[in-house]
Amino acid sequence: MKLQGQVAIITGGAKGIGMEIAKAFAQEGAKVIAADMGEMTYECENVFYKKLNVTDSQGCKVFFDEVLAEFGHVDILVNNAGITKDAMTRKMTDEQWDAVINVNLKGVFNLTRHVGPQMENQGKGSIINISSVVGVFGNIGQANYAATKAGVLGLTMTWAKEFARKGANVRVNAIAPGYVMTDILKTVPQELLDGFAKLTMLGRLGQPEEIAKVALFLASDDSSYITGQTINVNGGMRL
Repeated sequence: MKLQGQVAIITGGAKGIGMEIAKAFAQEGAKVIAADMGEMTYECENVFYKKLNVTDSQGCKVFFDEVLAEFGHVDILVNNAGITKDAMTRKMTDEQWDAVINVNLKGVFNLTRHVGPQMENQGKGSIINISSVVGVFGNIGQANYAATKAGVLGLTMTWAKEFARKGANVRVNAIAPGYVMTDILKTVPQELLDGFAKLTMLGRLGQPEEIAKVALFLASDDSSYITGQTINVNGGMRL
């Protein structure tokens, strides 16, 4: 029970990678708040759903205050919520650009601006930002998404310095997944999936559970001397 007695917030926790992280944390003893715009797609003991739009700055403050009132503290934050609106740069609309920036980058800031200082005041905590292989290498047709996921890496390194500067044991790290078999990829033609798999040294796509295991490592004391780092979980992808 590596997370016994701890309280975790996971944005985008209603399905996909967020769901698997929520389950993994709950199984290790944490009380988990799965925050999402969509409804929960599963049931798990000690996982509690709260509706949240991460682009709403005031809504994030209200959400955070409600969590504190109900649970007393927050020990782990996983910034997982994200969207894509792909287009070549010359065809990308303002709406496509703004929507992805608001969810994937501003949304990460909106919640962490409250949770990070609370962790600093209590003297400990772990923040895990979900980036992407696209934030490391870039990708054709995903200028908006790549910009946000690269921005998340900058936030990770900055917050690792900020929230620990007064001696608090607050660790901030990022996970950069490669192609993972979520519901989105299940709609992609098999020949494309096979092509993605060939880009990896392991010759296969990832599973959400494999990202969750890394998140559990970063949330627990197993990673007690790791902060400001990005862990690439991509099967050895070469883009």
